[in-house]
Amino acid sequence: MPAATPYWVLLAVFSGALISLQARINGELATAVGDGSSAAVISFGSGLLVLLIGLAVLRGPRAGLGRVLRDVRGGRLNWWQLLGGFGGGAFVLSQGITVEALGVALFTVAVVAGQVSGGLLFDRVGLGPAGPQRPTRRRVLGAVLVLVAVGLSMADKLAGQFPYWMLLLPLAAGLCVSWQQAVNGHVRISADSGYTATFLNFLTGTAALTVVAAVYALASGMPGELPSQPYLYLGGLVGIVFISIAVVSVQRLGVLVLGLCTITGQLVGSLCLDLFLPHGSADVTVATVVGVVVALGAVVLAAAAGARPGRVVASSNGSVVGASDTADQVSAERDKTR
Repeated sequence: MPAATPYWVLLAVFSGALISLQARINGELATAVGDGSSAAVISFGSGLLVLLIGLAVLRGPRAGLGRVLRDVRGGRLNWWQLLGGFGGGAFVLSQGITVEALGVALFTVAVVAGQVSGGLLFDRVGLGPAGPQRPTRRRVLGAVLVLVAVGLSMADKLAGQFPYWMLLLPLAAGLCVSWQQAVNGHVRISADSGYTATFLNFLTGTAALTVVAAVYALASGMPGELPSQPYLYLGGLVGIVFISIAVVSVQRLGVLVLGLCTITGQLVGSLCLDLFLPHGSADVTVATVVGVVVALGAVVLAAAAGARPGRVVASSNGSVVGASDTADQVSAERDKTR
């Protein structure tokens, strides 16, 4: 391995920990305003604002938007493949609704369960740019073990401390993120720009969350006053940081190792937050720790089970963090034919 690899491994793990930090920030923001949907809009919207500023000054991402529009008009890219931000929106919305009750650790384990299960499903049907990928026995076993980890994590939380339906939200959000990973791969190839794919995800995600927040406001009233703590508005910026780290790291580590490092950072970071910076009603128990350890082992097993090149990995808030050299070659060949 190259001498620089340990540095990039640590950086990729750190990016995963930032995803857990975003979950904590958005959870606290939702509690402060009394509305998880409004918190999600603030988080996604702030990231979109920063990306809009960058789009105004960067020529490459603007050119990428033009390529995407041409591919949609020409039928080379399906319009629904531009909606990957819906998956990121679902993830951020579930943060605002459930993190305070579940805790970051249990929330993360449930999300990872959804991600691994969704990854197996969408790889099998060939939704991503790599085409159909038959799941190996070890990957299936890894997915089952992650589900077992969720059960272990909530084993001593069955006394009614939170509504059980809350656990379904991060599970569903994990599935949405896996779908998002697959469609984002096509957008990234079309745009030939990770920045453009990221911008489109924030754009569609913010639009979807704004509609959800408006409907909720009509049904339940306007959210409370905005909190005064500045750090509660950093969720979008944190998302952009871990996306940027992942985009650069994938060139040094490869997609498989990057995905493993990111999920490892999520699990370890979430556990550390709940242990050393507890917030809300959630607490860390022996069962929670055991569940996280089992989930880590399951992720290692699933990721090491012979994933084929072409696998697309994306961050939990919606941006593509990389694609294989195969995808880059497809993009280059297609550019030649334009």
